[in-house]
Amino acid sequence: MIDPITMKLNIDPLLTSALKEDITNEDITTNSVMSSPCQGTAELIAKEAGVLCGIQIFVRVFTLLDEQIIVRTHFNDGDWIEPGQVLAVIKGDIRTILSGERTALNYLQRMSGIATYTRQSVSFLEGTQITLLDTRKTTPNNRIFEKYAVRIGGGKNHRFNLSDGILLKDNHIGAAGGVKEAIELARTYASFVRKIEVEVETIDMVKGAVEAGADIIMLDNMSMETMKEAIAFIGEKAEIEISGNVTREKIKELVGLGIDYISSGALTHSAPILDISLKNLQRLQM
Repeated sequence: MIDPITMKLNIDPLLTSALKEDITNEDITTNSVMSSPCQGTAELIAKEAGVLCGIQIFVRVFTLLDEQIIVRTHFNDGDWIEPGQVLAVIKGDIRTILSGERTALNYLQRMSGIATYTRQSVSFLEGTQITLLDTRKTTPNNRIFEKYAVRIGGGKNHRFNLSDGILLKDNHIGAAGGVKEAIELARTYASFVRKIEVEVETIDMVKGAVEAGADIIMLDNMSMETMKEAIAFIGEKAEIEISGNVTREKIKELVGLGIDYISSGALTHSAPILDISLKNLQRLQM
């Protein structure tokens, strides 16, 4: 459930921008066939099985256009849905329903697709202590929606943005002059409550990160053999995260290595949409 303050302050402006992108002046198609208000209903129908996510966003798109619109939802975010199920019924001015349809569905299909892909990925980690994380590889201006969908799917969020946490990547290390130097500079600059995470690609970098006292060490794009060596060296000295081209299929190979986290950009950049449609629009007899 998205709280009202987040909806008003952070989400409404993004939805309004998306609606403005789709309606720069008028909905010329709708206005050409319907010049005056007319009450009607339409059904939101699942065409594919998966995890529903974004139903509040779907509703909000329409109420931003017309506060009189009524949407009766039959399912909540996180529910598993099956083809043919009626997820919601929308009632109001048909012109509003037609004008808001595509924007509302774009959010709902995208978010449900991410939640479904995440749920499937998390299932491979059942019975382990490994946490599946997303990344910042999100669609510009859609991060709040996509990271929310990851949570609904059972994953966890890595840092939300650059202000959210310290993650020293290859170019930061290059700028600082080395792994140890980067960690020392970050520890001097940051508040004591901040953890320091560092991305490493070789065993030498792993050793440098451990010696400098990194809190979390991310093993990036390593071979299985190198990962095992790195994990053995780190032991309990730091939390361990694995990242780099982690697809849903690859997750199964990482179970049992003795790691704490797996981060996967695929959760947000490679999840297909879930097919959901708005159908059966009918005029209401007044």
